[in-house]
Formats: sequence, structure tokens, C-alpha cells
Amino acid sequence: MKFTKMQGCGNDYIYVNCMEGIIENPEKTAVLVSDRHFGIGSDGLILICPSEVADFRMAMYNADGSEGKMCGNGVRCIAKYVYEYGLTKKDKISIETKGGIKYLDLTIENDKVVLVKVNMGAPILKPEQIPVTLGTDTCIDQTLTVDGKDYRITCVSMGNPHAVTFVENTNDLPLEQIGTKFECHEVFPDHVNTEFVQVLNRKEINMRVWERGSGETLACGTGACAAAVACVLNGKTENEITVHLLGGDLLLHYDEENSTVWMTGPAAIVYDGEIDIKVEKDGV
Repeated sequence: MKFTKMQGCGNDYIYVNCMEGIIENPEKTAVLVSDRHFGIGSDGLILICPSEVADFRMAMYNADGSEGKMCGNGVRCIAKYVYEYGLTKKDKISIETKGGIKYLDLTIENDKVVLVKVNMGAPILKPEQIPVTLGTDTCIDQTLTVDGKDYRITCVSMGNPHAVTFVENTNDLPLEQIGTKFECHEVFPDHVNTEFVQVLNRKEINMRVWERGSGETLACGTGACAAAVACVLNGKTENEITVHLLGGDLLLHYDEENSTVWMTGPAAIVYDGEIDIKVEKDGV
């Protein structure tokens, strides 16, 4: 299997060109390639596929083999891949995801994609659509008890569910202990990605993220979008902010009037390679 390893703000995935072929068992393949000791090492597997409704289609699998609906850093990396590997020469493309069609603007210098701006669409705030079963009509600034401690959370879906909670300092979080307890909390029937946000000023935040199916990652594009929306809804920042992640920075703009989130950030190719995968009748 030929692949390209790419990363956006440290959020690394294995990318496979499936425009002319398929991966027999992507769920088990994702587990195999994501292992950092016996595989390649990544946060998951992303397949670049044909689409009947957009220029390309993204299929995304987490490190545990579960399928994800959307990945903000991943969709930017696909934009870089398809341009630089000659699948398109357009600087405006559309990518079909399970979280809807995303529209991307590519900033190109010396025939290389240096930045990608993504229209991430409208945030979903209705509890039943996220989904979250808090028993309330709103999911903004609600109390959630996790491991005996009360947190104030704002829930947002950007194609996949997020719970944003504000903390005094992101550096002091025992994320390994509490991350999975948020992810698997009973109020999140599909599990949840959790963003822990420290507001620095009206234009900047620090963020750490625990992603369902992957654990703590260096960055999460949809998580940064959810955090930006939560910041505005709770009156903590302006509509355009810089989100400082462990792996780099993303620029987010929440257009409340048009209910649209814009995300701008980098995408990088790490290396190309091949890996031998034994495919049996019952899987990898």
C-alpha cells in the first residue's frame, strides 16, 4: 500500500490515494498503520476517494478503527495532496465528507500549497443533533459532572460532536485521566471530542483536545472550530481568534450573521512510503 504521511499542526494521518482503487478493510488497516511501534504511527487513516457531488471525497478512520465524520486538519491536508500530486490544478476545490461538503481556498506559492482556508459550515447547537442528552433545551454553558467534579460545557457539532470547557490553565490538566471519562460519558451517545480552553485575551486562546478514538492529539481542526464558537457564545472572545494548539496555530472566524465558521491553517507533507499489509478473508 502506497501512502503519504501528512500533518496539520501536528495532527498526523496516513493518506492513501483511492481514486482508482479501494482499501479492502479500512477499519483494521487504520489500527495497523496508526500503531507507532508496529505500524507507521499516526492519529488515523484518511482515504482520498472519487465523489459524485464534489471534487473529491474524504473517508476518515480514527486510530482505533472507528470511522469519523469530519477532520478539519485532514481536509486541509487533502487539499494540499490533490494539488501537489497533480490530481487537480484548481485553487478552489470541494471535498465531500460525512459531515457535509467542505469548500476550500488554497494559497499557492511556487506551485506549493502553503495555507488552506476552509468553509467549515454552520455549527450545530441543538442537543439532539449533536447528539448530547443533557435534558436541557440548550447546550450552552451547562453543568456536567465528570469523575465527581462539575464542569461547565458548551456542546457543538462541526460534523462530529464536541464538548468545550473553559479552564484556568491548559498546562495543568490531567488529560490522560479525565479525557476518556469525557469521551465515554453517558450523556454522549456517540462519544465526544473534548476541548479544554484557556482564554488568553479577546483574540487568543490556548487549547488541548481529547479526541474520541485517538486520545490526546496535537491539534484538532473541528475542535478549534467548536472552541471558537463556544468562546463567542459565552462572550469570552471576539469573532476572529487565533487558537494555539500543541502542534501549531489555527486562525478561526465565526460569522454569526451567516452561521459559518472559517478555518485557516497549514498542511505539510512528512514523507511518502509503502507498507506491506497482509489481507485475509476476514480482514487485515
